Amino acid sequence: MTDLKAYLSEQRIVSRFSGAGFVPDADLTKKEWGIAERISFDTSYRPGERFPGACTEVASLWSNTHLYFAFWSKYTELNTYSGEDASLERWGLWERDVVEVFVNPFPDRINTYWEFEVAPNNQWVDLAIDLEKNPFYDMSWNSGFDHATRVDEPNGVWYCEMRIPLVSLDVAQINPGTEWRANFYRCDGSGDPARRRSLAWSPTTVASFHSPNCFGIIRFED
Repeated sequence: MTDLKAYLSEQRIVSRFSGAGFVPDADLTKKEWGIAERISFDTSYRPGERFPGACTEVASLWSNTHLYFAFWSKYTELNTYSGEDASLERWGLWERDVVEVFVNPFPDRINTYWEFEVAPNNQWVDLAIDLEKNPFYDMSWNSGFDHATRVDEPNGVWYCEMRIPLVSLDVAQINPGTEWRANFYRCDGSGDPARRRSLAWSPTTVASFHSPNCFGIIRFED
């Protein structure tokens, strides 16, 4: 089994228990998020650069059946695909503005995890990742996750809620004290890809978001 200490990151976030559960509606003022611990990041996915204008906050909750995430994302302009059906999965969503969750409930399987992305206009994609395969992503996998977004133009913030079924992660239940590996990313801005902002809560050591040895820790508490 891979020891948690084999990972390079010491970033940590606490996910607190929310017994009732709820359907995402992008209202992050609801009482459930009042108990959640927020972390924030404005760091590039590669160490050494910061983007304070795209500062991003994340919080997490869990229930007996679902894992929840909330994002508060500062922005100066939005870059999304327009005129498309947001109910359909969108390949290449990361080429526009998105928030992303990478999560791995099984630290002994470091190269296998799940990826969830949502854009400001609520377009989405979810992927099963296995870095030992070619291609390493499986777009046919469907988690059935729920998501909702809202754009607050006057304050330059867009909000996102995600609700991920535990069963889609091959997890029957979460027990308090359990620790998984996870990372949070954000793509922001328009123009040439080299000039766009690519942020990570736990920066990677390679030129890719897919660096699971750099994932942080998500700890589940009641």
